[in-house]
Amino acid sequence: MIPISSGTVSSYYNFIAPIAQRLIGSTLFTDPISLFAALVVFAIILSLLFSIFAYLFGWLERKLIARAQSRHGPTYVGKWGILQNLADLVKLVAKENIIPDDADRPLFQMMIPLMVATFVLILAFVPFTNDFVGISSGLSLIFAFLLIAFVPLLVFLAGWTSGNKFGSISAARSVVMLLSYEIPLILVVAGIVMVSGSLNLSTIITAQTSSWYVAVMPIGAVLFFVVMLAELERPPFDIREADSELIAGWLTDVSAPYYAMVLLLDYTRMFVGALLIAVLFFGGWLGPGFLPPFAWLMIKVVLITLFIILIRATTVRMRLDRLIRLGWVYMMPLAVVNLLLTFAIFVK
Repeated sequence: MIPISSGTVSSYYNFIAPIAQRLIGSTLFTDPISLFAALVVFAIILSLLFSIFAYLFGWLERKLIARAQSRHGPTYVGKWGILQNLADLVKLVAKENIIPDDADRPLFQMMIPLMVATFVLILAFVPFTNDFVGISSGLSLIFAFLLIAFVPLLVFLAGWTSGNKFGSISAARSVVMLLSYEIPLILVVAGIVMVSGSLNLSTIITAQTSSWYVAVMPIGAVLFFVVMLAELERPPFDIREADSELIAGWLTDVSAPYYAMVLLLDYTRMFVGALLIAVLFFGGWLGPGFLPPFAWLMIKVVLITLFIILIRATTVRMRLDRLIRLGWVYMMPLAVVNLLLTFAIFVK
């Protein structure tokens, strides 16, 4: 038997292994095949989870923003327009995928799927409950944010490989913004590690049993939320959509089928961002016993996501120079202050 640290994957493995043993008979192949099948089952469950989230919040965001702007939003396709996203998906996938002549075709076609895969892989390290986690590691916090650190590179390559000057310039602008908020992000996360004494996300959650970290380090919580908005390129940090200057930014040359994948990417990023905020500052799955732990985590994620959507409905896009100034002049010193206060108060 292969030792597995994840309780969820281990349960799937223990269920599949006897079946594989009866079918295959050879122990040489039974264990790896059973482990692979268990990981596939977990991946399917995870894919269904963030796909449902992307679909529902794609619809809800359109409705909420429409109401905030005195419009109706999706109405006609399905009850309350709930099937409008499905109709849009069919329309986008049915259209021709056009790739610019000057694009680096292999890299250009690879970047958006790579971004989606990166954020899906982050979900494998994030514990949804004490048992429901794909990869349970003592360094899960480092692995999650290491994957996030690859996003600026993928954004730059997505714009540069298009061969379009608008895409290249916008990608460079997005990278400058993302890098400006990377260091405050790291400093805030370092404060969390100081308080919890661990790099394991499950341990960080259980360390919040007495009090959530949003109350312990409120400055860090606000900084982390703002930084995550920037990392997710959500308003007011959505400079890629500065249409008066750069058309659609580094997505200018993305055709309809890939644009459908971009929409999935945007809501997957938002799901990951809200999940990390809930895990690091709002106690993750912790909550009163009348609801299961997974339900508490999803309630927190939904509330955080609604707040992110309301920010989009009520704020305007900031200029690039102001975004950079906010990151270096204000966010960076506040992140240092938060780290020093955390060290002074909690580190003995």
